[in-house]
Amino acid sequence: MALKATPDEQALLLDLQSFDTKLAQLDHRAKSIPEIAILVELGKRAESARITLLAQTGGAEDVALELSRVESDVAVVEARIARDSERLQGSSSVKDVAALEQELAALRKRLGDLEEIELSVMEKLEEQQGIADATAAELADVRASIAQVEATRDATLVDVTAERTTTAAGRRIIEAKIPADLLALYEKQRARYGAGASLLRGGVSLASGVKLLEDELQQIRAAAPDDVLICPSSDAILVRTGESGL
Repeated sequence: MALKATPDEQALLLDLQSFDTKLAQLDHRAKSIPEIAILVELGKRAESARITLLAQTGGAEDVALELSRVESDVAVVEARIARDSERLQGSSSVKDVAALEQELAALRKRLGDLEEIELSVMEKLEEQQGIADATAAELADVRASIAQVEATRDATLVDVTAERTTTAAGRRIIEAKIPADLLALYEKQRARYGAGASLLRGGVSLASGVKLLEDELQQIRAAAPDDVLICPSSDAILVRTGESGL
């Protein structure tokens, strides 16, 4: 048995379709907020900077360890120089004095070499740390940008969510007025074809934008006002009104 519904009940489907169209637009808007794409790119930049910083920090730590070893060697040589200098001052043996002076000369040369190495490593550490600091500053800037963009995105989502809540509430009011069997058909057609109801205006089905053929219009004209018809071009429920051009 063909489905029946009053013209007013069928007309409610247009309101329902309008709400569903709006809900789909809001869902699309929520998924396509410009900040989402921006955050993806910023996230990539942040991750790249983070990985680079880890490597640079590791490099600086290696240089710092190298400097610590050199400083330790310097301290050992300085201690030996201090010890030998003290022994030299207290020695009365010509042979011991000569040996100590020879050893002190070698130690001072060794100390000079170590101090040059120490200076070079310190400069290297300063350079490495400067590079790491620059990357850390870049990472901090990117993270600050992420926070700002997230705030903008979240504010937009709050607006979209609020509008969606209002729209969904309006839809439920209309839905409650539609007979269950008519609503079920609407939902079925909408799930399959994207539109559940289509207004026929001037012989054109608005869901598809297609002008119906004359033989199709003849069949529509022959149908009773409470017959529920399926649009031949969109497969949505075809809603007839005074502007349908029949």
